[in-house]
Amino acid sequence: MFVSILRSFFFVVLLAGQVSAETLVLPDKLIDLRSAAGETLLLETKPLEAYLPISVAFETQKNQAFCGVASMVMVLNAIKAPAPTSPEYQPFAMFTQENVLNDATEAILPRAVLLQQGMTLDQLGRLLALHPLTVEVHHAEPGGLDAFRKAAGDYLAARDHFVIVNYLRRAIGQERGGHISPLAAYDAKADRFLILDVARYKYPPVWVTTADLFDAMNTTDSDNDNKTRGYVLVAGAAGAKP
Repeated sequence: MFVSILRSFFFVVLLAGQVSAETLVLPDKLIDLRSAAGETLLLETKPLEAYLPISVAFETQKNQAFCGVASMVMVLNAIKAPAPTSPEYQPFAMFTQENVLNDATEAILPRAVLLQQGMTLDQLGRLLALHPLTVEVHHAEPGGLDAFRKAAGDYLAARDHFVIVNYLRRAIGQERGGHISPLAAYDAKADRFLILDVARYKYPPVWVTTADLFDAMNTTDSDNDNKTRGYVLVAGAAGAKP
């Protein structure tokens, strides 16, 4: 009975308001969270410190260049960073994909450039660092697979700690190029991470093996001086390393 209630709660939280018309087929090596196997992985994963706050804050990127923006908004709202008000939500304060962009972000990444090519891993880190957070940017190399597994796994197991990944979609069998999305959980037994894909009109949340995700991050980004992609660790200002 408890498992049934827990299952219902997890999926109502995650799927509320979700775009349901995925048009692209997942490769066999990725596990759809909504499948029986995906559901089992979620229910067996412990701890789930990051899952609930980040899933409650789930965003769909508002255009095809805003994967980084949507990922930022999810983490900022999940971590309850000090937020501005928006005309549509006054007097309440929360981050949106519009109000997270301002004069300070424009100095780092002009909106015109963002709309044309999205953002790089390093730009993502600099934009997040504008907020009272602890932010660490890690390129896939020279860190390596084991360092990623430990750092990301530890962060997802700690309260108010989150992970955003920058990876090449086609390296995990998806379409097409570079992408950014938050991680929500790590299952050590299966050695898989759960990606909450912000392009919800294309793909559902998926479980991906650590090795496959790392290989997808360990690809060069021509918009970032041919550095490898990677991940950003984000914690509240008072958040010590887990």
